[in-house]
Amino acid sequence: MAEKLADAHKDADASAARAELALEAEVDTDAIVRAAKAMRDVNETRAARDRTCLIVDDSRVIRKVAAKIALSLGYRVIEAEDGAEALARCEQAMPDLVLTDWQMPVMSGPEFVSELRKLPVSQAPTVVFCTSKGEAADIHVGIGAGADDYIVKPFDEAALSAKLERLGVERG
Repeated sequence: MAEKLADAHKDADASAARAELALEAEVDTDAIVRAAKAMRDVNETRAARDRTCLIVDDSRVIRKVAAKIALSLGYRVIEAEDGAEALARCEQAMPDLVLTDWQMPVMSGPEFVSELRKLPVSQAPTVVFCTSKGEAADIHVGIGAGADDYIVKPFDEAALSAKLERLGVERG
């Protein structure tokens, strides 16, 4: 009888140990799931913040000024000095935002935007002409080429930020 009682205690202890292990495994699984979700959320937030802006202008000074503005708006900046170089960069990795000049060597802004819009993409970038050409006819040509908006040089952070807000573009 004592032997049966001892076996019953062993079985009860084993069952309790299995139940405890199962509970720990469930708790561990829950903890792992929570940690994985937290990492996913951080990665999604980081990806949302890691938005890129391609600045296309043949003037190094203008690119640097525009880069400073884009950086202050939270974008990671990529630069190109003409439309052909910009198109090649877009084929490598499509930016979220493109700020492009109009008059450039090799390929003009309107030519670049027109070619950019022909590229097969899952998410088309927002394109803003940043140029001194501010006549109505020029604006029509730029928008007709595929730009989303137009800003006349010189511009500052507030002007570009307001323009992007009206376009519904999130900050980087």
